[in-house]
Amino acid sequence: MSKVIIIGAGGVGTVVAHKVAANPVFTDITLASRTVAKADAIAVAVNAIHGEGRIKTAPVDADSVPQLVALFRVHKPDIVINVALPYQDLTIMDACLECGVNYLDTANYEPKDEAKFEYSWQWAYHDRFKAAGLTAILGCGFDPGVSAIFTAYAAKHHFDEIQYLDIVDCNAGNHGMAFATNFNPEINIREVTQPGRYWENGAWVTTKPHEIHKPLHYPEIGARESYVIYHEELESLVKHYPSIRRARFWMTFGQEYLTHLRVIQNIGMARIDPVMYNGVEIVPIQFLKAVLPDPKSLGENYTGLTSIGCRIRGIKDGRERTYYIYNNCDHEAAYRETGTQAVSYTTGVPAALGAAMWARGLWSGAGVFNVEQFDPDPFLAELGPQGLPWVEKFDIDLEVD
Repeated sequence: MSKVIIIGAGGVGTVVAHKVAANPVFTDITLASRTVAKADAIAVAVNAIHGEGRIKTAPVDADSVPQLVALFRVHKPDIVINVALPYQDLTIMDACLECGVNYLDTANYEPKDEAKFEYSWQWAYHDRFKAAGLTAILGCGFDPGVSAIFTAYAAKHHFDEIQYLDIVDCNAGNHGMAFATNFNPEINIREVTQPGRYWENGAWVTTKPHEIHKPLHYPEIGARESYVIYHEELESLVKHYPSIRRARFWMTFGQEYLTHLRVIQNIGMARIDPVMYNGVEIVPIQFLKAVLPDPKSLGENYTGLTSIGCRIRGIKDGRERTYYIYNNCDHEAAYRETGTQAVSYTTGVPAALGAAMWARGLWSGAGVFNVEQFDPDPFLAELGPQGLPWVEKFDIDLEVD
């Protein structure tokens, strides 16, 4: 039985709160946020379902190690689920080390002043977590997260050697807005405007943003134009599966979205460096975040499906085989259950489930780990019942040669 603190009260934090509250392995739950009113609103909704007092709330600035340490010392959690901003990963990890708390997140650290996605900063914590006898679980959302667990499952059960890996992420939903992002706008825009990058023949290949694209067919959705972008799980997967010759990440974007994105970049609103405005220093992308729709607010009118999975080619028993493993998630079903859209749902469910894997001793070890380093079987056995059923297809055309 475990005490848990959830840090972050956005859409993903909402889903995590619902799923953690429904799991009896967690005996004491605190939802913490810089904006405690947002946490309070989530707690009211969750406690109405699971009983008054099931979730408590607390204020915290996750940029402040002293505030985090004070929070941990009051509530004495066994594990922290970090669904705050990626900028805050290291401060939360520092506080965990100081207080003897285990750690889980959904996205790798990136510095505020540079749009750079890299695990090196968090991997550097391995020896300290190991010496402290603590577990840190990195990237336990969907992608990263389930995408890496799907890969681990394929390697364990269906391949002797994985050679080609393509992670495909399609959001075919419609929220009715002219332009909105499905998670934190600042993080989302920084991510999708980066140069493309993929792994091939032992080296990283860099492309212009959205340079490589083609239509791919997604189950129950059909053809959608899909673009190669860089995504963090590629870095850990090629490290842990050195037989991979090529690894890519594909994401769908509509033309209207790309047009808005191009305008945002052209007029300087995607800048992450400060500018002076009326004697006040502001960061343009942070101002843009303030005027765009809150991703959590999109759920009520969202229709359609997401489809995320792995298309894999490799060798089994001396013969080449292809394999496709994926989940489709319905925006409306996610909203009915948690009041959030499917992008938040597909990230929050795995985070809560990963924490439960640790709490039940099914994932263990001292140090810093990516999710593919754990046994995928118990996780995937529960992923469907938790709301994200998955499908396997064998020996099909993967469309990504």
